[in-house]
Amino acid sequence: MATTTTESGGTSVSKDYKKPTAAALKGAIQLGIGYAVGNLTSKPDRDVLMQDFYMVESVFLPSEGSNMTPAHHFPDFRLKTYAPLAFRYFRELFGIKADDYLYSICNEPLIELSNPGASSSWFYLTSDDEFIIKTVQHKEAEFLQKLLPGYYMNLNQNPRTLLPKFYGLYCIQCAGVNIRLVVMNNVLPRALKMHYKYDLKGSTYKRHASRKERAKSSPTFKDLDFQEMLEGLHFDGDTYSALMKTLQRDCRVLESFKIMDYSLLLGVHVLDKSLERGARGDSKRLNSQRVLYSTALESIQGEGDGKVAEPVADDNTMGGIPAKHKDEKLLIFLGIIDILQSYRLIKKMEHSWKALVHDGDTVSVHRPGFYADRFLNFMGGTVFKKIHPLRGASSKRKRSSIHAMRSASQEVLSPQKEEKDERKAQSMECLDRPLSSSKHPDLVTLPKSIKQAVSFSSSALQTIKKDLEEHLENSASCMTVALDDTVPFPPTQGSPDSVHDVYL
Repeated sequence: MATTTTESGGTSVSKDYKKPTAAALKGAIQLGIGYAVGNLTSKPDRDVLMQDFYMVESVFLPSEGSNMTPAHHFPDFRLKTYAPLAFRYFRELFGIKADDYLYSICNEPLIELSNPGASSSWFYLTSDDEFIIKTVQHKEAEFLQKLLPGYYMNLNQNPRTLLPKFYGLYCIQCAGVNIRLVVMNNVLPRALKMHYKYDLKGSTYKRHASRKERAKSSPTFKDLDFQEMLEGLHFDGDTYSALMKTLQRDCRVLESFKIMDYSLLLGVHVLDKSLERGARGDSKRLNSQRVLYSTALESIQGEGDGKVAEPVADDNTMGGIPAKHKDEKLLIFLGIIDILQSYRLIKKMEHSWKALVHDGDTVSVHRPGFYADRFLNFMGGTVFKKIHPLRGASSKRKRSSIHAMRSASQEVLSPQKEEKDERKAQSMECLDRPLSSSKHPDLVTLPKSIKQAVSFSSSALQTIKKDLEEHLENSASCMTVALDDTVPFPPTQGSPDSVHDVYL
């Protein structure tokens, strides 16, 4: 039992409080968020200013109620709402209406989840699978509030991301205990059974699931477990490129904020196995409510990128990313979690201490730049792989098409080649000689008429040659003309009349 002093009507009144039970805490969370969001609807919409990121609103909610707060059955508590206008802008950016936000959180009791991580955080899930409520430490809440201006800028440039989507930051003070809460998107829907779950960092030092974790009905495995159990998840080329591009962009943003030690929460649903469904709450309300950018397939689609087909978040896929492992067809759900760990002094000391007893490059705590590169290399080379198209069938079709084109071209050119060979044979010098088909199979025998014409022309040339020789012997000149030479000898000295030009 704890004693707390509060101010009521100007006088000090002492009240005794018991530590809130789990049911009382969940009720206080729902009541406090419902009051904060409902009170925010009365404020007009306006642009987000720099001071809005650091604004904190506080209200006390006694169990008997007040003029501004309703009565309730839980212990008295105080609610602090951090940056209410900024988070309202984030919810609107993701397409979440205030009524849907309140209905999801406040309509039915919250579902408490087991914590697979090493932190002492508590996790609550809304009954419609839309939102996760996680308790955070004081340093993490303070870091998130400082992160909000950069987070605002990043979302305006890239609303589709695998980074956590923060919808609200609150603090409940009850019985002397401060419980800080952050509301985020849910990565793994309960409507589909996750046959495998992994928390991946890209490191190998002590990255095995503990024996206690393995004994659970739905354990969360780690990096070394993934390498032993699966041989990588295969995606088609466009989906792989979109996924890795989104991861690279998100990791560079985290590196710029000096954030490290984050994880990739990966859920694998095997389509070939029997479909197991859990409680889904009001199915009619679930089908009518659709939060933008909340599914895995939508998160890897850039603005105007038509390479990946538009997702349909129906009862069968729930927005999962299609993948394959050997002959199994899979649906992949994933998101980057635990981004509120900055590389502060305590983390630097932790890395230095672990590096003394083990390889410093394999431990999870490392400087942000190295951590991002190692994370991307592990995801792009070990976890996610690209399906390469079969080259044999395409090359075979290509070769057959080329062979067909060559055959057709040879059929067209063969008549032209035969005609050219025939002309060449007719222009040879020894046309009058009998041709043997065995010695010259590529030559064609000339017709008899052509042989007679060639023989007549040869005898005529012999007659002309004989007449010219007799004429030159009778002439007064002593010049000798070589009929076989094509160029005449140069003239000797004498009268021009003694020069005879002979043209054949």
